[in-house]
Amino acid sequence: MADVFLNGLSPIVFILLVVTAGLTSLFTASFGAGGGVMLLGVMAQILPPQLIIPLHGVVQLGSNAGRSAMSWRHIDWPLIGTFLPGAIIGALIGQFVLVALEPSVMYLSIAVFILFLCWGPKLPKLVLGKFGTVLAGAITTFLTLFVGATGPLVAAFIKQVFVDRFRTVATFATAMSLQHVLKIVVFEQVGFPITPWLPLLLCMVISGAIGTWIGLKVLRKVSDHHFNRIFNIILTLLAGRLFIQAFYLM
Repeated sequence: MADVFLNGLSPIVFILLVVTAGLTSLFTASFGAGGGVMLLGVMAQILPPQLIIPLHGVVQLGSNAGRSAMSWRHIDWPLIGTFLPGAIIGALIGQFVLVALEPSVMYLSIAVFILFLCWGPKLPKLVLGKFGTVLAGAITTFLTLFVGATGPLVAAFIKQVFVDRFRTVATFATAMSLQHVLKIVVFEQVGFPITPWLPLLLCMVISGAIGTWIGLKVLRKVSDHHFNRIFNIILTLLAGRLFIQAFYLM
């Protein structure tokens, strides 16, 4: 029974993944972004490569859906309604178009774009309007099938739209929830076996929900000004990590 529950993992590794899910969810709920990339990094050290992105997607769905539910009053539904069609387009292209994407080029492009969104001039209203939001949904959903954690890119885009920290966190969580649902559907279509990993995933999702609940309490104590500054710093550090990954792969 224990072997079925652990699915070949040692008890220590199982507990490590569950605790990490909670801590990274707490981090994202408190500071807006970063937890998903941290969790991906830990999972990449432990799990086989073919398991990382689909399992990470399920855990992040639970984490983001929980954060979205706990902060639903602050969700910007018009933006979500515009983001979703683009996300569906991106998922369809990712499923049916077989391309060999050069990881180093992809990481560099994402990193540069994140830095521009954080520290460059504010994007014009045309880019932040409906067309730009649809395009952001399509591109980030397509990329997440190959990269795994495009949260910083989505966060950097949403940061350009909102100043209020609660609206930023809630809308970002909802957009990522939709993106992870589409990712899971794509991996189900190609036959990835999620069922054997359900015990681990369930424990990680519960741990993530607890972390989110604590993180949102921390968020209430942070002003919009300090939140935006911390948000920019975190995204910049994540962009730096992408630069390092890109040069390592060259």
